Amino acid sequence: MKKIILTLTLMSTLMMAADGAALYTKNCLSCHGAMGEKKALGKSLVINKMSKDEITSALNGYKDGSYGRSMKSLMKSKVAALSDEDINALGKYISSLK
Repeated sequence: MKKIILTLTLMSTLMMAADGAALYTKNCLSCHGAMGEKKALGKSLVINKMSKDEITSALNGYKDGSYGRSMKSLMKSKVAALSDEDINALGKYISSLK
C-alpha cells in the first residue's frame, strides 16, 4: 500500500512539474522561433545562445521589471503569470536548444 501511495505521489508531482517545451511553445515560439534562433521582433538577443542561468535571470528580471530594453513591457506581460518552476523549466529547455 505504501508503494502505491508513493508511486501515485511521485506521478502526480511529475505531472504537475513545469513542462519547458510546452511553456516555450505557448509563450515564446511565435517570436523567438522553433529553436530560439530568432531575434524577437528583430530586437532581442538570440536566446538559444544563452545559458540556463542567463535565461532564468533575464526572465526573472522581466518579471520584476529590473531587466530589458525596448522589449521590457511586452516581456513583463508574457512572464507575469510564470511561477519560479515555470521559469526554471523554460531556462532548462531553451538552453538545450541549438
